[in-house]
Amino acid sequence: MKKSILLAVCITLVALSHFTAGDAATAPSQSHLSRDPKVQAARGLIKQRRYFEALKLLRPIARESKGRADRTDVLFLTGLSSIEASRRLPPDREKEKLALLDDAIAVLRAILIAQPGLVRVRLELARAFFYKREDDLSRRHFDRVLAGKPPKSMVANINRFLRIMRARRRWSAHFGFSIAPDTNIGAVSDSEVIYIYDLPFRRNNFQGASSGLGFVFWGGAEYQYPLSPRVRLRLGTDISRREYEGSEFDQMTVSFHAGPRWWISPKTEMSLLASARQRRSGGQIHSHEFGGRYELEHRLTPRIRLSGRASWHERNYERDKHFDGSQMDFALVGSWVLMPTLQVRAGLGYAAEDPESQTWRNRSRWGRLGASIALPLGFTVGANAELRTTDYQGGWFPFVPDNSSREDDVRIFSVSIFNRGFTTFGFSPQLIVVSEERESNAQLYDYKRTRAELRFVRQF
Repeated sequence: MKKSILLAVCITLVALSHFTAGDAATAPSQSHLSRDPKVQAARGLIKQRRYFEALKLLRPIARESKGRADRTDVLFLTGLSSIEASRRLPPDREKEKLALLDDAIAVLRAILIAQPGLVRVRLELARAFFYKREDDLSRRHFDRVLAGKPPKSMVANINRFLRIMRARRRWSAHFGFSIAPDTNIGAVSDSEVIYIYDLPFRRNNFQGASSGLGFVFWGGAEYQYPLSPRVRLRLGTDISRREYEGSEFDQMTVSFHAGPRWWISPKTEMSLLASARQRRSGGQIHSHEFGGRYELEHRLTPRIRLSGRASWHERNYERDKHFDGSQMDFALVGSWVLMPTLQVRAGLGYAAEDPESQTWRNRSRWGRLGASIALPLGFTVGANAELRTTDYQGGWFPFVPDNSSREDDVRIFSVSIFNRGFTTFGFSPQLIVVSEERESNAQLYDYKRTRAELRFVRQF
């Protein structure tokens, strides 16, 4: 406890001094509010660690200055005082502590909506989430603070916070839902005619691509049981469901995983997991999978994270037994926080499927590149591009007229946008639009589709 309090005091003093000298300069440092005697008095009380008294001076000013452009300094000091005041409450006043942290999150969030590049403000927001034990959000903001190239002393303190979060992690959960219109639900070709020896043949009962409005739900939870200071046992489950009108295109996947996680070093961890998965399609069981996967995460630099995955599964189908067989996939993904407001992601992967039918055996390679940027006025915009190539074995006559192997190229482009200032219980509506096209040398296997999702994402 003493170490935790000392850590909080150190990082607070560093943040306070650097905010005044650095980020506050972005706002009008000579503003009327900054020169207000009550603000100056509150600043002195903060330096004396008399945070409750500082809040009595700052809160009325923060309320009365709503809408003014020169209130950044007041909001920052209010958030800082709220965080530190919460740290000084005894354990039996947990509700008051959480209320203070919520107040801090609200005012610091208000600053970042308008000025997402203020590193010191983001640092305090990360700390507020840390003390509230919302570690995923805290870690996300600490990573962006590190991208701002803070002083070495601050980097050391942030790394301590990250280690504490890693050590105390037990339960984690995620969930969400979206509204998902799609112009081609089944990803089918619009071609009605197939040519065999240059003669046209029309497809029976051809209906073409089906469009519709769907609903998507997903969620999962994981518990990590400590086996030793460096080893945890991971136990988790995930579920996702996509529903459209009728049942033909409905899909649901349920998966489970279990296995150890090792912390090799402060920057590296790996997991070896057994996994099982069941897929349902059109309301009926489609397939079962059993196997395992290996995961590796490494912080290459304070701003660059790498993660790798390798998996092998044996898939068994309920009806289409010729698809039974093994699957392997490998992926390497990197995330680079270039600036506190800009993040770039890239990935490479390889996959192989070996079903009983030689015709359907295939090898795939893919690459992905994306970025997201936080803009003023609360907007965050993202874009992603992916290219996937798949080569099949065996002859594909009559779909490939010369009976050679099938080859597919899939291109996927997506854009997303949401506003950080428009939230309900911490969730913001995010609009995603995806354009997908597959080109194939096999007749009836190319398609185009455009789909969108209005999903709700956790912010701040």
